[in-house]
Amino acid sequence: MGAVRGCNIPDNLSYNVENNAWVRKDSDGTVTVGVTSYACSLAGEIVSYTPKKVGRSIEKDKSCATVESGKWVGPVKSPVAGEVVAVNDAVTGKPGLINKDPYGEGWIIRLKPANWDADSAALLSGAAAMSAFESKMQADGFKGC
Repeated sequence: MGAVRGCNIPDNLSYNVENNAWVRKDSDGTVTVGVTSYACSLAGEIVSYTPKKVGRSIEKDKSCATVESGKWVGPVKSPVAGEVVAVNDAVTGKPGLINKDPYGEGWIIRLKPANWDADSAALLSGAAAMSAFESKMQADGFKGC
């Protein structure tokens, strides 16, 4: 597990740093999408989660869900295109799970990717992701999680 300014950045995930989103390719060929601990720190406590419906097609860098906190309402932008195959019912009932465990129980959506190879080529992982998050946090004047 890597960390940047106190924000966890797991090494086994791929990131769209600009959108503060992560994606993990699962063994069944689907992908799990979530938001970073950095995004959670910026937003504050998440109080509402509204995912796109199962069966819906999502374009890369377009909203796969809307989240709301006391400070912010906005989209979670998917790092890859695909069809929604699952939403996180646990988060529907308890949106704060996103803040508590953004890389585990607080996942946002699962997709059947439309073109994993092409979409994932633009994502960062490991040291490259940590370096990009450090640059982003510095540009944003972010002190840390």
